[in-house]
Amino acid sequence: MEKKISLFVNGKMFLADKGQTVLEFLNTNQIKVPQVCYEESLGAIQTCDTCTLSINGELKRSCGTPVAEGMSIETDLPEVKEAQFKAMDNILEHHELYCTVCEKNNGDCTLHNTVAMMGLEHQMKPFHSKGYEKDFSGQFYRYDPDQCILCGRCVEACQDIEVNETLSIDWERKEPRVIWDKDVPIDQSSCVSCGQCVTVCPCNALMEKDMLGEAGYLTGMNTSLLRSMIDITKTVETGYGPLFAISDSEAKMRDDQIKKTKTVCTYCGVGCSFNVWTKGREILKMSPVEEAPANGIASCIKGKFGYGHVNSEKRLSLPLIREGDHFKEVQWEEALTYVAKRFKEIKEKNGSDALGFIASSKATNEESYLVQKFARQVIGTNNVDNCARYCQSPATKGLFRTVGHGGDAGSMEDIASSELVILIGTNTADSHPVLASKIKRSHKLFGQKLIVADLRKHEMGKRADLYVHPKPGSDLVWLSAVTKYIIDQDWHHKEFLDEKVNGFDDYYASLSPFTLEYAEEKTGISQDTLIEMAEHIYKAGSTAICWAMGVTQHTMGSDTSTAISNLLLITGNYAKPGAGAYPLRGHNNVQGASDMGSMPDKFPGYQSVDNDLVRKKFEKAWNTALPKEKGMDNHEMVEEIHNGNLKALYVTGEDMGIVDSNINYVTAAFEKLEFFVVQDLFLTKTAEYADVVLPAVPSVEKEGTFTNTERRIQRLYQALEPKGYARPDWKIYAELAKKCGVDWGYESPKDIMHEAASLTPILAGVRYERLEGFNSLQWPVKEDGTDTPILYLDGFNFDDKKANLYPLEYHYEYPKVKDHNFHANNGRVLEHFHEGNMTHHTKGIVNKIPVPFIEISEEMAKELDIEDGGLIRMSNKEGQSEGRVHVTNEVFGKELFVTLNSDGKNAINYLTSNKVDKDTDTPAYKEVPIKVEVLEKKGKSPIPFNNHRHGHRNPQHGVEVQRKWDRDDYVFPGSEVKDRG
Repeated sequence: MEKKISLFVNGKMFLADKGQTVLEFLNTNQIKVPQVCYEESLGAIQTCDTCTLSINGELKRSCGTPVAEGMSIETDLPEVKEAQFKAMDNILEHHELYCTVCEKNNGDCTLHNTVAMMGLEHQMKPFHSKGYEKDFSGQFYRYDPDQCILCGRCVEACQDIEVNETLSIDWERKEPRVIWDKDVPIDQSSCVSCGQCVTVCPCNALMEKDMLGEAGYLTGMNTSLLRSMIDITKTVETGYGPLFAISDSEAKMRDDQIKKTKTVCTYCGVGCSFNVWTKGREILKMSPVEEAPANGIASCIKGKFGYGHVNSEKRLSLPLIREGDHFKEVQWEEALTYVAKRFKEIKEKNGSDALGFIASSKATNEESYLVQKFARQVIGTNNVDNCARYCQSPATKGLFRTVGHGGDAGSMEDIASSELVILIGTNTADSHPVLASKIKRSHKLFGQKLIVADLRKHEMGKRADLYVHPKPGSDLVWLSAVTKYIIDQDWHHKEFLDEKVNGFDDYYASLSPFTLEYAEEKTGISQDTLIEMAEHIYKAGSTAICWAMGVTQHTMGSDTSTAISNLLLITGNYAKPGAGAYPLRGHNNVQGASDMGSMPDKFPGYQSVDNDLVRKKFEKAWNTALPKEKGMDNHEMVEEIHNGNLKALYVTGEDMGIVDSNINYVTAAFEKLEFFVVQDLFLTKTAEYADVVLPAVPSVEKEGTFTNTERRIQRLYQALEPKGYARPDWKIYAELAKKCGVDWGYESPKDIMHEAASLTPILAGVRYERLEGFNSLQWPVKEDGTDTPILYLDGFNFDDKKANLYPLEYHYEYPKVKDHNFHANNGRVLEHFHEGNMTHHTKGIVNKIPVPFIEISEEMAKELDIEDGGLIRMSNKEGQSEGRVHVTNEVFGKELFVTLNSDGKNAINYLTSNKVDKDTDTPAYKEVPIKVEVLEKKGKSPIPFNNHRHGHRNPQHGVEVQRKWDRDDYVFPGSEVKDRG
């Protein structure tokens, strides 16, 4: 334990931690000091000067001064107060206080609260306008230069937290201001609308547009009336005391109409949590908070602003029953009675296994638990699955083979703290932007090394210390070759292997084919580059490997995931901070859906259905006999519909008619079903084939828990009543079970989790009381509530506590089809989530990316004689799809990148096939040979002029405060006081 140092505050001795700044120490000890630019997540920016104190007899900024042994700090001296008042006066010269009619007057305005704390009544320097217009061009927020105090918080967040590097302050202007890129309007910049700048703004200079005119009683007036109100207020209220008394009263009144509820993002697997601000049914904003365990103050465009689906007019309100070629609205009683009747009829005629169930990776843990319980207990089948089959099952398989748990080895903070991060087949900045920011920050500020292996040289590839472009489907080869080279150089971690790992000799023998020469031939990566990769891993004290669908959606996805884990074991990169395997979960609760047993061969907690002891435990709890044979996964269900063996299907929250591979084949199966039930927010492409459609609700209209990519379980609370007559999924399942003769008796999701935890060892200590507010738990959770941020510290999840190296072979050739000379890679874009069923309802997002697009290389554009915006048709034996192209240097040769945000007509899955990973049935979405036909050589670009891809970032380190200090008109307030004294 590091020794404390002693120092004195106003003559009283305190103990402080080495490495703290004076302000951090004072805040820790709750000694009040004015501070405007300082924010814990951002650190010291040193622009506002309000935290000036007497430190060893000298007036200094406390945020930028480290503590030292014997230091003397004075907070109450007259010269300290004078310096602080001068600093605040400089700020108020650039900010007009009109709090009562300000949208920021919600008790959380740092500037307002600091002025009030200081007891400041008047300002010496009158406010003067900077002479700039407000910038309303952004889709989601506006900037008011006249209210901007130039604290630089937004710049610090953009440059060094989000690391999008768009914002800066032009200190050289006569009137400095925040600028976007090299000084363009917000909407024409590289801004990705993550919203962090708005989150950290200490006043109303940056505001969410949904807050404008809505947040207060007097804020919704037009500009001229607002100006009159401000002038009247300033005339009547001669000091800040009366002004704050009125504004504080108005702020308290707002508490009656603005509700703040903790929620968890319903998009990717990062699991960001926020306070959602609501007024009636309107969502005013998603507000990140420092205590959010996965994201802190961070957010992305979807989590911060993508909630248009909640109040969309296209939301389903009542159940629908098909009548011929159309649907009719019915009451819940009729719909559920009908579903139960048809399920019973099909079960009695064809047996339990004639029915199948698909759980939603966007629903809660509790709801996923009920899907598999309904299938097994009420119907009597193991035909249950979730969309992990489409993306993450191969990663889980690889981890179960080698280390025993199907989840991330540690936390995202371990990825951030790792000395070396390797990204394989993951477009992290688009698909998991908040996690990407953690990596970008560590890489930019703290010396982390970054290797990226991907078909596209996307943002993370451009930032990498080493970018490699392997041939499609060849990752297993270079991983194995690098591993072999490390062993051959005697760089492997012998002590770790001897003590904690089985099977080294057999595994090393299996590596014999994977020479550098063989790897170069199969992957296209040079031997020198392979050696360089090995050297990076050898030299790093810790290595974390992240991968996603670019690895898993191949016919050898499980084996490639296994190769990643093998490499980590060989180098001792498990069971320690900053290391391990991190399969990045795509959906917000795809980890939880699998954890809760929505799988054909596993009960909750990955307990096998064919294990007699496990099955008897569930039979006793559920008071019924349960099937022991593995059920059908979702890929097999579609096949068995075609074969006539699966008669009924119940799908929740998955648009299989767009996201499944080979959708012509899938939708043809839907038409063969005897009975089809879809439960969703909207009448999706899949729901159009249903016999019954049941209206569910989004996450802000229910409670429960989600489990993110790092195994972190978090609570979400109900912020809004369900829209119309829609119901939470768990209530629908419970009522349907009752109609089928089984009364579960749950009163809330808390009861469901309590039952699940009692039957699931990895969740044994999960209790709602332990998840209050922003508290979270990472499984496995012991009965006493002790959770496991880092796996395997007490051994691997096998009987002997040792990991297993898993020998692999490589038998793969990319599909070669005559005249199909192009490869259609595919994936997500930042703005939309997957196919866009939710994000398409947010106008600002659609304005940024209105249509899907196809990236093609400059070489391909030249070969086809086509320009940006040209129209092409892609085709193969599965089908065809059309789209407009974006010519870019991010893709190479004849490799195209097709975005997933489909409108249903140009989906990539018209081209994907029934080929699957040999071990998990995950579709080989990434193995798509196609023909390309040019339909139009030029046209309107699919990427609008206001998209961030057209911007030009302006990287720098933070706010560059020295440029402010170097200005002729800047004088440190402490120096002014000293010179006068």
